[in-house]
Formats: sequence, structure tokens, C-alpha cells
Amino acid sequence: MKIDSFDPPMRILMGPGPSDVHPRILEAMARPTIGHLDPEFIRMMEELKQLAQYAFQTRNEMTMIVSGPGSVGMETCFVNLVEPGDKVIVCQNGVFGGRMKENVERCGGVAVVVEDEWGRAVDPGGLERALEANPDAKIAAFVHAETSTGALSDVETLVRIAHAHGCLTIVDAVTSLGGAPLKVDEWEIDAVYSGSQKCLSCAPGLSPLSFNERAMSIVRNRKTRIQSWFMDLNLVLGYWGSHEKRAYHHTAPVNALYGLHEALLILWEEGLENAWARHSDNHHRLRNGIESLGLSFIVPERERIPHLNAVSIPEGVDDASVRSRLLNEFGIEIGAGLGPLAGKIWRIGLMGYSSRTRNVVCCVNALKEVLS
Repeated sequence: MKIDSFDPPMRILMGPGPSDVHPRILEAMARPTIGHLDPEFIRMMEELKQLAQYAFQTRNEMTMIVSGPGSVGMETCFVNLVEPGDKVIVCQNGVFGGRMKENVERCGGVAVVVEDEWGRAVDPGGLERALEANPDAKIAAFVHAETSTGALSDVETLVRIAHAHGCLTIVDAVTSLGGAPLKVDEWEIDAVYSGSQKCLSCAPGLSPLSFNERAMSIVRNRKTRIQSWFMDLNLVLGYWGSHEKRAYHHTAPVNALYGLHEALLILWEEGLENAWARHSDNHHRLRNGIESLGLSFIVPERERIPHLNAVSIPEGVDDASVRSRLLNEFGIEIGAGLGPLAGKIWRIGLMGYSSRTRNVVCCVNALKEVLS
């Protein structure tokens, strides 16, 4: 058996993630590895924390990077905040709301699920009714940008409703961070997590998260021990919490963190508002091209994620065949539908470095060729 070095093909990544990684980020990840307790690495970590605070629009001291993908960021939030017997309202309008429910139950909590139609934003009225029916609920959890459906929910309103009923909030911002307005402090979000591979255009495998002081008070004053040693924020704080002396917790993914530092620096240089506008502008370009082909979106325009577009598959068109031809003939990757939307939609991403006019034109022209 002969095995050579792996040389990946060149692709244009326009699916639900990962997105194209910016060349600056790839270069940063190739820099020399140093120790994760090296003073220079500690200095870089403090910059990384400040850049993450900017991206989240927060001053939360507990803003850090989890060594794992967005799913680990999700689990970190739930294992720290949910104790056995806690009642949690989970708003589900797609796959990732379902994963929130799974996390609640694995923590020994009681999940009260508020279901919305896939392809629609979370209904604030549904959350209000669930909270009125469950006055003993401790937490309300919802997804900002539901990657499986392309629906963007009004997190500011949802958080306000939850707080009016005395509930803490957990927000999934895996697909929204850097691509759509997200204002953690202004909206008073208690706990939020994201991922490196979507609108930040970094390699997969890291999860930025942020807890406010209200959430950290719950972490510090739990009645039961956090069941995960690796994700216990009381322990991780020794490594991420102070910019002075850091205590060993685990071997951090050094080169991956170089990449995220560069990704967040690129976002800071562009400016959040400019990044949000770029994603919105390219969505409108894609929308015009998609509609010119006679295709349509499943999400109403006011509820769409601008950078994750759920496009209806025309009747009689084979989903897998179209995606295969796009990949093999044009080098373009788009995503399939999940769950009840499998075979019914394509998910076309315009995230981070992938959100460029050139990619929009390439995708629309390739779809036109394949569908003709």
C-alpha cells in the first residue's frame, strides 16, 4: 500500500459550512508552534479574547474560545448552566434547536419544547405562552440563525421576553457571528456560543463563547458538580480568565488559535457593520440570480439569514445529481436539506470569505448550466 501526502482539491465552499478560509488565516496557521503557556502565546490569547469581545459586542470578562467545534460550545453552555431537575424552555425551528433539547435532557434537565415550522423564525408569542405555562422555568434557549433552514430569529425580542419571566438565556450564534447583527450586551444575552468555520472563515474546530456575570453566578453557585471536567468553566477560568498568570488546564490547539486570531483581526479591520452589510449585499445579488432562474426561497424575506440561503428544489429535479455536478464540474459545494427538508432544499452559503460577488456569479451561472 502506498500513501502519499494528502493534497485536497480546490473548491468554492458555498454550503452551510465550512466556508472558504481566507489565505491570511491559512498562513497564520502555518506559523511555528510554541507552547500553550509560553508568555507570547498568553499575550496572543489576551488579544484573541479582546477580538472575540468585539465580535460579540460584549465586555463580558468570561469571553473565551472552547477547544472544539460549535457543538462543544453548545454543550459547554448547557453543562455549566443546567442542573438535574431544571426546567428549560427550548425553541425548536430546525435541527439545532433539537440538539439543544438533547443537551438539556443529558444534563438531567426537563426540556419544554416550543416548536415552530421549519423555515420560519421562532415565534415570540410561542415563547411567551410557554413561559406563562411554566413559571418555574430557569432557562430559555433558542437559535439565532438556524443553519438547517435558513431562518433568522429576533433574539433581542426573545431575550427580553425570557428576562421578563425571570429566565436566563442561552443563544446559538454559530452561523450568525460576524454575518448578521448580534449585540450581546445591548440585547442582554446571558450565554452565547458560536463556531469558527462559518462567517469568521476560519478552519473548523473552535467555538467562541461568552457568559455574562448573571450566568457566571449560576456556574459558581451550583448545587451539583458540573458533570464534564473538560467543559467546567470553574476550571477553564484558570486558563482563560486572567491575562496574568495562567494555570494549565489542557493543551490548547495552538496553531488553530493563531488562525482564529487572524480571522477575528480581519473582521475587526473590516468593521462589524461593514461585514454585516457585505453579507446582506451578496444575499441580494444571489437572490436576484436565483429568482432569474425561476427558483425561490422557503424562508420569508424578513426572516432570512442573509448568508445561508434555503432554495426550493424544483419539482422533478434530482437534488443529489445537481449537487454532484456542481462539485465535480464547477468545483462548487452547496448543502443538502436536513430532516423534513431533505431533498426539498439546497442550502447555499455566502459566509465570511465565501461572501464575494465572484462566488455569487459563479454559483448562479453553474446552477443555470446544470438545470438547463
